[in-house]
Amino acid sequence: MRRRDFISFIGGAAAAWPFTVGAQQARKLPTVGYLAANTEPADRPRRATFVQRLAELGWAEGRTVRIEYRWADGAAERAAEIAPDLVRLPVDVIVTSGDAFVLAVKKVTTTIPIIFMSAGDPVGNGLVESLARPGGNVTGLSLELTETVGKRLEVLREIVPDMRRLAILFRVVEKRANLELDAARATARTFSLDTIDAGIRSGDDIAPVIESLKGRADAIYVCLDPTVFTNATLINTLALAARLPVSHGVRESVLTGGLMSYGPDFPDLARRGAELVDKALRGTKPADIPVEQPTKFDLVINLKTARSLDLTIPPTLLARADEVIE
Repeated sequence: MRRRDFISFIGGAAAAWPFTVGAQQARKLPTVGYLAANTEPADRPRRATFVQRLAELGWAEGRTVRIEYRWADGAAERAAEIAPDLVRLPVDVIVTSGDAFVLAVKKVTTTIPIIFMSAGDPVGNGLVESLARPGGNVTGLSLELTETVGKRLEVLREIVPDMRRLAILFRVVEKRANLELDAARATARTFSLDTIDAGIRSGDDIAPVIESLKGRADAIYVCLDPTVFTNATLINTLALAARLPVSHGVRESVLTGGLMSYGPDFPDLARRGAELVDKALRGTKPADIPVEQPTKFDLVINLKTARSLDLTIPPTLLARADEVIE
């Protein structure tokens, strides 16, 4: 080979090496399957917190880890379509939220670690064997709903002292426990409140259900669920028109017009979810990672909505609130 040809060959090969190595590295990057229960815009704050915490732990998206995103747009039935797609890619860990979504993923893989950033009743719905010893390939963060139900109703009664009839808005699920619904019914009885079940199966049911509550209920308690969360703006708008105060379990639902919320700090759950994903990526089996509980809870009150409903928020309650929306 002539010297000029040899130099050209070496130069061309050297130029190709970075692309070849880069392609190999891209294929070898650990991959996280991220299945969000709600819409892409609604999920951005949680996703940003999750990705930031992963980066702090050494998993920089696109450099040391790859993340495959999927959004179910609040439709629980879509989880059954999306989960197999993530498993086929394949991915090294799947992170999701909501009992129905975890169950959908669990049905298609018994080997890929599954981390849930929030679940209402992980033991009752068969996601894990126990909180201390999850067993299998699933672990994550419980929402401790039985602890928050009482607090939410206490606050709602302070704002609506004449409340006698409480509508409980929830998504109807088949063959699955609804711990929050049961707790809300039981807690309402201890407060001598009559309850009205306001079950929906999809977002299309929300308008007629709220319309049916006019004159029958004094307030609405909303159970946490991806379908309900995705339609929070619609719920708040219709409830306000019906002169019904709404209690949510998520801060974001108060930003769109709900009266109040009390529940776990979801950005904190996203950070801690990233920490569990980090453990799984480094080889710890989910069976050996106990299910964690929320440690931070937020009380949020929307004064603008209160004024629209001619409700007066006690000064002592405003002083206890973590956030007041003017």
